[in-house]
Amino acid sequence: MILPLSGILVADFSRVLAGPLAAATLADLGAEVVKVERPGVGDDTRAWGPPWTASSSSYFECANRSKRSVELDLAAPEDLALARELASRCDVLVENFKAGTLARRGLGYDDVAAVNPGVVYASITGFGSGAGAELPGYDFLVQAVGGLMSITGDAEPTKAGVALVDVLTSKDAVVGILAALQARERTGRGQHVEVNLLSSLLGSLANQASSYLTTGRSPGRMGNRHPSIAPYETLQAKDGHLAVCCGNDRQFRAFAAALEVPALADDPRFATNPDRVAHRDELVAALEAALAADTVDGWTKRLTDVGVPAGPVGTVADGFALAERLGLDPTVEVGERRPPQVRSPLRFSDTPITRYTAPPSLGEHNDDVRRWLTRPGGTPRTTPEETPR
Repeated sequence: MILPLSGILVADFSRVLAGPLAAATLADLGAEVVKVERPGVGDDTRAWGPPWTASSSSYFECANRSKRSVELDLAAPEDLALARELASRCDVLVENFKAGTLARRGLGYDDVAAVNPGVVYASITGFGSGAGAELPGYDFLVQAVGGLMSITGDAEPTKAGVALVDVLTSKDAVVGILAALQARERTGRGQHVEVNLLSSLLGSLANQASSYLTTGRSPGRMGNRHPSIAPYETLQAKDGHLAVCCGNDRQFRAFAAALEVPALADDPRFATNPDRVAHRDELVAALEAALAADTVDGWTKRLTDVGVPAGPVGTVADGFALAERLGLDPTVEVGERRPPQVRSPLRFSDTPITRYTAPPSLGEHNDDVRRWLTRPGGTPRTTPEETPR
């Protein structure tokens, strides 16, 4: 099966999450990805545990499947020469070093493009390559200084439960890389693609960023409430919290009817969404009084049956179980004694993703990749193709 990026070679010089996750996405799409790691140490996340896997940490494995690992010491002339050779052959280079670090090794964009003009060179930083070049770019820090924590949580500023900014930035990086590859089809030239965590966060604030730009006032924390829609939050039922999303007046009317309090939809305080937002506290009190009559599961069924989006606040395990029940096949096996991986969310009608292999142990492909880099042509894959799944 020819995958969307079959024949594309990616040199992955990145570590931690945003860069590796972008490169793993390219691997899902069929690219051949060679991950360059520090000898004896590897990607920082190999040591970020527990949980641990048979060869590394679960953190490392979430962002490094279907790659080949080679250990290269960029401070050693022989290994640096191999790294430069890899850069001269690749279609895409992904890196997230501090600005200027690779240039000092002769691996900056200008250096690589001089010998490989078709390269798409993707740089991921925390705060850009200008005035913010020296600032450390960690997801948690960017969530704090970029404003996300100021609109998350209740009384205290709260981070998202996953390194969300890294994930969003990785997706921006993939979009940029794919666009640059398409542009190369027309021009024959690659280019430098730059993304940074702060810009990706600001671009992802969506309506909250627009609210600030419209009013000049920073939005604040509202817990699970929505600043512009009501009810669009968690509400207390008989035995727990129920997530309810009424995106329009029709849904609210159906919600009120299902709760057997249809008069709420005609109450002038609640008749339209702006009315409900303005009188949210009174609305929530009335809704929770009615919701106390049944359980979360009971209300989920009754509300879903009448077209009102509602459901329990589940665990991560519940999320995977729901995806299984819906036939979304959320996981994929990558080998014996290895934990499953999350299946790519992308679905293609003609070029489905079929290759998922286990994340590599540190330096697992040293011999193959080094041998390939010392001879012309070919690809770094010298072992039989792994069984598609």
